[in-house]
Amino acid sequence: MAGKIPRQFIDDLLARVDIVDLIDGRIGLKKAGKDYQACCPFHNEKSPSFTVSRDKQFYHCFGCGANGNAISFVMEYDKLEFVDAIEELAATLNLDVPREQGSGAPQRTQAERRSDYELMQQTAVFYQHQLKQHEKSAEVIEYVKRRGISGETAKRFQIGYAPAEWDSLYKYLGKSKELQQQLVDLKLANENQQQRRFDFFRDRLMFPIRDKRGRVIAFGGRVMSADQGPKYLNSPETRIFHKGFELYGLYEAKQAHNKLSQVLIVEGYMDVVALAEKGIDYAVAALGTATTAEHMQTLFRTTDKVICCYDGDRAGRDAAWRALEHALPYLSHGKALQFVFLPDGEDPDSLVQKEGKEAFEERLKNAEDYSNVLYQKLTSQVDMTSDAGKSKLMSDALPLIDKVPSDFYQDTLLDLLARFIGKTREQLSKKLTTPKQQQSIERKFKVTPMRQAIGLLVQHPVLAKEVDYLPELAEMGIPGIELFLRVQQLCLENPNYSTAQLFEAFRDTKEYDILKKLASWPHNIKEEALIKQFQQTFQFIEDQCLNLRHETLLMKDKTEGLSSEERHEVALLTIALKRRSSSQN
Repeated sequence: MAGKIPRQFIDDLLARVDIVDLIDGRIGLKKAGKDYQACCPFHNEKSPSFTVSRDKQFYHCFGCGANGNAISFVMEYDKLEFVDAIEELAATLNLDVPREQGSGAPQRTQAERRSDYELMQQTAVFYQHQLKQHEKSAEVIEYVKRRGISGETAKRFQIGYAPAEWDSLYKYLGKSKELQQQLVDLKLANENQQQRRFDFFRDRLMFPIRDKRGRVIAFGGRVMSADQGPKYLNSPETRIFHKGFELYGLYEAKQAHNKLSQVLIVEGYMDVVALAEKGIDYAVAALGTATTAEHMQTLFRTTDKVICCYDGDRAGRDAAWRALEHALPYLSHGKALQFVFLPDGEDPDSLVQKEGKEAFEERLKNAEDYSNVLYQKLTSQVDMTSDAGKSKLMSDALPLIDKVPSDFYQDTLLDLLARFIGKTREQLSKKLTTPKQQQSIERKFKVTPMRQAIGLLVQHPVLAKEVDYLPELAEMGIPGIELFLRVQQLCLENPNYSTAQLFEAFRDTKEYDILKKLASWPHNIKEEALIKQFQQTFQFIEDQCLNLRHETLLMKDKTEGLSSEERHEVALLTIALKRRSSSQN
């Protein structure tokens, strides 16, 4: 895969993108004093509680709590991953997205990357053309019709045909040495030991795989008779295709619905297409791999309800379990995960052909909740009549429950576990490591002096220079002091930083969520009083550190004794604290 996007580029991008223009172009904003307002695009509301600040380059909804910078908005609104959001923003400014190189690989420009997608689209068009014009097209079209696929559906999914000849595509698109190499690099052509090149896909029904932005990034090819080799042949991974991150049919499903109320996960391309043919146009499929954590994250960004559809045999149950494990960390409030297991010998394609849309969707309405699937699996692995079995069930279940971010869902799972093993809910809750009490405290969000100092600094980075930078305070052990110093240092090193840029620097850190809250905390301090308030808050924190150090040394003096350097430090601290006390009085 490509290297990381340099931090400097992300900073520059956020400096050049105006979040007000960005959001106004998508949902429309109205001026409201110094800021801008709209009804929140992330939840239903009648009066606007969604605010955008041009000064901070930050948005915040007082209704649902959604907030962030321009990158965050594009990720949430357009349902894109981080890198895709960066590329989307960069494209609006006609910028190339650079990558840090770890292997000495040559840097690819935006034009070169664009040419990859253009070549993939040209390939898709070639296959579509062959479906209609190839000498074998009548036979292939008859197969498509026999599978119950109409011309309209085939067109919607850009279904095509890869000719049986060795190098039809290679000859058609490989007009130069550069294009020939590009075909090999994108795994549209292979090269053997004799350096002869030939098409990767031959004599197969072709399914273009599109990313979240609708660009063709890979292909799946299906045989049309049993004696043609593996049923499905998928594109290998390339510089633009990483199968663990992509879902077949997701782009088409999003195009069919303004908002996807639910998404159905199935196993094959034909399942997705056959369901769409019957009007069930919200199905997706993993690309020749098990459902990954990245797939689940993408789906729960897209919808509130995910239904997994698998065979009822052992392999199907195992696949369901892997999907469930990957989904648990994304089951936040309001998210639903359900499972449908099909009769033996059936798949979604065959079943929807037999029973039609209404009967198939009735199965979806009766889908099993993830909690049932979880405990069916766990209880089947232990002897529930023995204490040892119940103990094993508890030790297996608690780490899984611990992954669930919703305290409501955790309570439900704990209630079920308590019934199985005969424990009280309180006994089980104590064994969870998820800090549910801490989550409750964070929701109430008590503003301490340290949080106030960090919050003011995040919202007004220019304040960093108004107090001394004292890295030695980190040794004092005051909660939050290390984060304060890191934020201050970043502001001092980047004097022109906005809130959006500062916030972005912490995206992949454990402090991200707390800074996200602080970035939208309404401090209600008038602009002319900001510097004085910040200085006073910092002085309070500094006093805390000095007092703690003074008390620690005095305690050590009573128990172990002090070195001459430490005695000198105590004397200096005593003088400093007295002076501070006098000046404050």
